[in-house]
Amino acid sequence: MHDLGLPSGPENDGRTVAYPLTVQSGATLIRLWLDGRSVHTRRAYAADVRSLLAAAGKPIAALTLPDLQAWTESIAALAPASRARKIGAVKSLLSFGERTGYLPFNVGAALRVPPVKNVLAERILEENDVIRLIALEPDRRNHALLRLGYIAGLRISELCSLRWRDSKRRAAGGGQITIFGKGGKTRVVLLPGSMWRELAMLRGEALDDDPVFRSAKGGELDPSQVHRIVKQAARRAELSGAVSTHWLRHAHCSHALDRGAPAHLVQATVGHSDLRVTSRYAHARPGDSSANYLRG
Repeated sequence: MHDLGLPSGPENDGRTVAYPLTVQSGATLIRLWLDGRSVHTRRAYAADVRSLLAAAGKPIAALTLPDLQAWTESIAALAPASRARKIGAVKSLLSFGERTGYLPFNVGAALRVPPVKNVLAERILEENDVIRLIALEPDRRNHALLRLGYIAGLRISELCSLRWRDSKRRAAGGGQITIFGKGGKTRVVLLPGSMWRELAMLRGEALDDDPVFRSAKGGELDPSQVHRIVKQAARRAELSGAVSTHWLRHAHCSHALDRGAPAHLVQATVGHSDLRVTSRYAHARPGDSSANYLRG
């Protein structure tokens, strides 16, 4: 059997499942389904499918509902959010297979995605905490990275892939960056003058195709390096060890809404696909509650 070379990755217990995604197992379908997604998403979703196929021991076209139910039971020990994501990915694949005619019917339609508690409120830093996290960063590159991640609400992949050709000075003293983001969508983010000047000072003699945030070897930073930078900054600021790069994006959305930014503007800036996603931040940090009107 010919392995089509789809992304592989570690499974739940740290081992790699040795089930090849071949023509017979449905690799063509999987490749079409993954097309256009980010490298990180493709790697994670391919690992989810490998997990399912390894548990079932059969190709996608032969899967039955009992196979899916047995697999979901095998991952029951995972964190609820991780389990829900994996089940959601498999349901998406099987639905796509039916829509494209690869599968005669969607065997995953009856599979339920377990409900997951919304923990967004736990991941939104206070404005003063974010300011302290950035201010205490001594490294010039890392300071600019942390600040831009917050100011522009960027994803970690967007920080890593940003090139100098994506930046442009504006007449009013500020600037803009063009982001090629999730789902292949492009957006332009305006930067205030102080942020633009910090980036301009960081550039030096860098060429247009050079990454804005260069590694010690001269290439772009990879996500693991950015994660370490954020974790170190969080420890320096005496914040929770759970703080991640994405928390800066959460903070951008929440703080912008708190300060009166229209939800549709926040949506356009951070690249949310749906206004309802942006609105979650208002629900996570409501400005009022009926509890305030009670005696007690």
